[in-house]
This record gives sequence, structure tokens and C-alpha cells, in this order.
Amino acid sequence: MDHHGMLTAALNARVAEVLPDPTPITEAPLLSARLGFPVLLKREDMTPIFSFKLRGAYNRIAHLDHAAKARGVIAASAGNHAQGVAYSAARLGLRARLVMPTTTPLIKIDAVRRHGAQVDLFGDNYSEAADHEAELARATGMVTIPPFDDHVVIAGQATIALELLRQADCGSIFVPVGGGGLAGGIAAVIKAVRPQVRVIGVEPNDSDAMTQSIRAGRRVELEHVGTFADGVAVRIVGEHTFELCRHYLDDCITVGVDEICAAIKDVFEDTRTVLEPAGALGVAGLKHYARQGRVPHGAALAIASGANVNFSRLAFVAERTALGERHEAMLAVTIPERVGAFLEFATLIGDRNITEFNYRLSSRQEAHIFVGIETGGPAEADEIARVLNQRGFRYCDLTDNELAKSHVRHMVGGRAREVRDEVLFSFEFPERPGALLKFLTALGSRWNISLFHYRNNGGAWGRVLCGFEASADQRTALIERLAALGFAYREETTNPAAEFFLR
Repeated sequence: MDHHGMLTAALNARVAEVLPDPTPITEAPLLSARLGFPVLLKREDMTPIFSFKLRGAYNRIAHLDHAAKARGVIAASAGNHAQGVAYSAARLGLRARLVMPTTTPLIKIDAVRRHGAQVDLFGDNYSEAADHEAELARATGMVTIPPFDDHVVIAGQATIALELLRQADCGSIFVPVGGGGLAGGIAAVIKAVRPQVRVIGVEPNDSDAMTQSIRAGRRVELEHVGTFADGVAVRIVGEHTFELCRHYLDDCITVGVDEICAAIKDVFEDTRTVLEPAGALGVAGLKHYARQGRVPHGAALAIASGANVNFSRLAFVAERTALGERHEAMLAVTIPERVGAFLEFATLIGDRNITEFNYRLSSRQEAHIFVGIETGGPAEADEIARVLNQRGFRYCDLTDNELAKSHVRHMVGGRAREVRDEVLFSFEFPERPGALLKFLTALGSRWNISLFHYRNNGGAWGRVLCGFEASADQRTALIERLAALGFAYREETTNPAAEFFLR
């Protein structure tokens, strides 16, 4: 389907039956003042299910014939699509069954059940849930409602563009990208009506299937998908959505976790609304473009696509926000182990706010300090580095070091001198009751564990840092065992944060 076909499909969508009034456009005055141009937010977080997914789900279900409606609807989803299907089915008086991964937060499961839908919990991720949903659909005859790769679903999401064309005059639109239904639908309609407006897709840098696919000219399946922005965590984009995005998006960019967290804070400060990580991607991408001086003339608009976030995740978001804004620098600093060295270091930092200071005696010659310093931005961080260099303090910038941010800052405690032949690995495993025990059981007891750090941040996936004592001739067998576990892992033995504080 080309852009004119998508425009026709969007004009014929039945979304107005469930959203009689357009979702509002909100100005972001604080962010606008900081960036130096008008920033607008399209508030898809203000639908009855707090997400744009209601549009596509309702449009797809409303277009079913009477026989199909009588069979009931079924879908696989980790969250917002499930709520869209359940809400739409309830409005139309249909039976609904949703297959959700066992890792789905209870807040989303309860939201689906409140709409009267049956919930089946299956698998550790969306792919496993989707496979199970396909089997159930065949067995029950219920009609599958796809989450994104369906022209009728995409047309439902594209009604956002129809509203935008009437509501705002902007030079650029920044759209979150997961499977590509939202971005593909909006881009196609905008290019059919107002082609001079630039439409930019935004993905997390650890879940960038669309960016990689557009670059390669074919759909690329990711081996590993980051789960922080769970609403856009897909291994492979849709066939239809890929074609729309590759033809009608002007650009597709990626942003990091810290940038997403900073964007959540920006929206909160301007609206007092807390977006979910996927919902804040548009704002994060807009800011990313602004730092590069690439935002076109005129107002810049970001799609605030959803606000279904677990309350327990907010601590993690707040922790990472200062780093995302570049208002905190994290450093490993080596100081001589002598009386007065601490004071000398503190004097160099001056009256800047110390956000974190971790130290443990490790030798009689020198000490490694893990320090967080509040800054006014990258320029001030550079000035701190200059002063440290000038005074002869060795340091390593850990601000962009994921191991340091996820683990080391919470566990600095000195080296264990009895440890021999230590290797370090970080892991991700599905976060659910009993998950840690299952992980340890799968790991087995052949190798001695010399270090272990686990921290639940309220997400769907848990993160572990694990040290093993393994001599050189044992490491091949250890790697084979880790690969057989089925969990994503990465060796961290030579990571600078580990070298400074853990080994």
C-alpha cells in the first residue's frame, strides 16, 4: 500500500467511534525554552488505555464481519496492544483472549482483566507468547488481531496524522518505532498531504530493528533485544511496516537508556505526566536531533505514545536521568594512599555537588574512588577532567559505562585477594517470581562463584553480574555452559569499571 492508499484507509478508519475527540496537542514550554524552538507533544497517553494502541486494535476489530466477530478475538501482547484489544472487544460486546508473557508486569495483566478479557500467561517473551497464541487461534477459531503488521491496524494508528494535520503546523514529527505500525502509518499520511514535513522514527539503541533494516535494505532480525523500553522491544519489524517506513520516513535514529530517562523527566516537568520509556522515545529523539543542530525550521512535535509504566521502575528512571541530561559525571579516580589525599581531591572538586562517593582500601600505594559529580553539562565535566589531569590524578570516565551504572556503583567494596583466575559475565534473565533461583539452578555448581550482584529495577528482565573462578583450560567449557543457559550474556572481565573496583 502506498501513501495515498494509506491516506484513504485512515480516512475510512472507525477510530472516531471509540475516540470521538482528537487527543490533544500540549505545548512543552520548559523544553522549548531550553532548546530554543517550539516543542509540541501529541498526547496519545490520554486515550482510555493510556496508549495509541487503542486506535489500531479498535479499527481492526470494528472492520470484522459478523461471523468473525461471533468467533471472538485473540492476540499476543506484552502490554498496550493487549489493553487495546480487550477494551475494544468490551466496547463491541465480543469475547477476547489475550496471551501475555509470564514476565508481564501485574499492572498490565490487571488492566486487561478489568476489561473482561481472558488472560493466558505463557513464555518469557513476546515471541513465545505469539507462538502460543497462534496455536490457540487454530484450536479455538478465534480471530487474531495483529499488533502492527496489518494494513487495517496501521490505518488506525495513522488517524493520529489526520488529527495532527488539523491541530498543528510543525516542521518535524518524531515518532517511536517498535514494529513500525505507528511510524509507518503517520509517515505515509503526512507525506501524502504535507510532504515538506520531516518525519523521524526513534528507536532504543539496543532495540533498533527498523534502523538496521532500513540501512540493510531488508528486514533484519535482532539476536538480542533490549527490554527497558518494553513497548518497542521487537526482534523483527513487520513486512508492511518496513515498506512504509523505508519509503516515507525521512530518517530513523537511535537513543540510549539515559536519554530516554531524561526525556521522561522533561515531559513530567512540563505536563506532570509520567510517560513509559517507549512513550518518551519521540522526545528523546527530538532532543538528540537538537543537539546535532538538525531540527528543521518550525515547531518540532513528538508523539507521546503511552504512559503504562510500573511505579517500581521510577526509581531506576530517576537514577539514570541525571546521566542522560549530562548533569552527572561518573568517574573512577586513582589517588595516592596517604593521609590528606581525600581532602586534596575534594578541594579540586570545589563546591560542586558530590552525588556519590565510594571507596574501599585496596592497597597501601594507591586508592580507587568511584565518584559521581553534579555538573551543568558536558563542558563542566570536561573542566573537571582538565583539573584532574593538571594535578596528576589518573581517572577513567565511566559516565557511559553500562556495567558501572547497572552494577558497580552499587557494590564498590574492594578486591578479594583470595580469588584466582576470575572471569566476569553480565546476564539478563526473565524477571518473575523464582527467576533468580531458576537462574542459579541452571548455572549449576561446577565453577566457584567469586562475585554475584543482582538488582531488581522493576522491569521485565533482571540483570546479574557474576564472577567465576575458571583457569585458562576451563574457560572453553564455561563459555559452552553459559551459551547453553539460553540467557543473554556478555563477558565483562576487561571492563574498566571492573578493573578499577572489582578485580
